[in-house]
Amino acid sequence: METHRLIEALAADGASRDRPVGQVLAAALLVALPVSAALLLTTLGLRSDLSEAMRNPFFDLKFVVTLALSLSAIVVALHLSRPEATAKGWRLLLLAPLAILGLAIGAEAMLPHRTSAMTRLLGHNSLLCLGSIPALSLPILAAALFGLRRGAPARPAFAGALAGMLAAGLAGTLYAAHCVDDSPLFVATWYTLATAIVAALGALLGARVLRY
Repeated sequence: METHRLIEALAADGASRDRPVGQVLAAALLVALPVSAALLLTTLGLRSDLSEAMRNPFFDLKFVVTLALSLSAIVVALHLSRPEATAKGWRLLLLAPLAILGLAIGAEAMLPHRTSAMTRLLGHNSLLCLGSIPALSLPILAAALFGLRRGAPARPAFAGALAGMLAAGLAGTLYAAHCVDDSPLFVATWYTLATAIVAALGALLGARVLRY
């Protein structure tokens, strides 16, 4: 189902119109997340060495970064769902995952390596990452836009971009369980590019569906 059609289908349910934005957003995400998880499991699956990978702190770091992105985007998006709210100061929260990545890149650079920085940056599945995170994001993006429709953001395109960042963060969390590239350089490059794609899509959709 195309993203805009899923949004329209969710919007057809008027029962939630009087609920707070946060409640509707949480309920919509609880519906969408299993859809994205099922899509991951039926297409890519989990990485074969998952139990071993969990002992690698850089593997665990991917989940910290993606969850930091999604949580910061949720907080800022909920704040901006009120028409009188401004983004001043709040946008700094969105720098949290970048700060974590910066520290991780510095820590990795101090370790002895058998491969070059460029090899770690390119990884093994950069194009798969660049396509998979946006694909896994679509149900979550639709849910996030549906939830934010309960509010009245003064800047609908920016609110849509935040919905895209939220969706990319949660989709990235799912994809990280498949991704065999654990270097912070890889995450900083390809996860960020994938997030930019979803944020741009969210901005385009948000300018239309979040306008009041």
